[in-house]
Amino acid sequence: MINSYASPDDAGVAVAAARAGADVVSNMYGQRLTRIDKGAGDFATAADVEAEQTILGVIRAARPDDGVLGEEGGQRGAADAVRQWLVDPLCGTLNYAVGNMLVAVNVALRNGAAAVADPFSGEVFFTDGETAWVRHDGVDAQLTPTPVTQLVDVNLDPPFPSAPGFRAVDLLTRPEFVERFRPRVVSTTLALAWVAAGKRAAYVTDGGDLSWSVHFAAGIAVCRAAGCVVTGIDGAPIGQAGRGLVVAADAETHGLLMSMIRSRS
Repeated sequence: MINSYASPDDAGVAVAAARAGADVVSNMYGQRLTRIDKGAGDFATAADVEAEQTILGVIRAARPDDGVLGEEGGQRGAADAVRQWLVDPLCGTLNYAVGNMLVAVNVALRNGAAAVADPFSGEVFFTDGETAWVRHDGVDAQLTPTPVTQLVDVNLDPPFPSAPGFRAVDLLTRPEFVERFRPRVVSTTLALAWVAAGKRAAYVTDGGDLSWSVHFAAGIAVCRAAGCVVTGIDGAPIGQAGRGLVVAADAETHGLLMSMIRSRS
């Protein structure tokens, strides 16, 4: 399997790894999988673990000297390696475990290429760090963000480090929000790639510094390369002092959301 996914460039490695993980996720879908308790209500399944191992195999075969930080297996290789891959093999585990197909496979090289695979649509959203595309049925199309859907995904999953000053759920009660947008809650960072693809107008979540999160890094990279507006919930650039994430298809949508957030903070 690993050889069939081999590719010489970083974007190719990211796509190959994400696709390999997505194959595992789709093949194991519908099976009765034991839950592996991770504490605080979080858990993994055998699909998470096997997908991560498969992704790791692709990266090791193509980039044996690179470090990898995985959601399930932790750090492999030197944590201070110049080149570090961030892997979330199944984002949306609870969705998956209850038979909901809204999940993503995230693979990102720090400050470089990244890929987000949808195991069930067959789409892979990816970037070489400069431009973003979607690959489907072997055809690549450049991603073009647009707010036309007026759909905004709001992540309501804990933790909520900015509460009570900011609660994402409060956006859903604001008249100006429901007059302009329609909320969606899919509980997977696949929604980030959807902003880059024009399937969503924006994405909002609380949190700390999400720039190097295994959950968010790939989606952020794809959105940035596609030309989306990417900031924290305070409007500042994401980074070590960051607070959450607001990703919008364009500046107008971002400005509207920021005005609503600031009026409640």
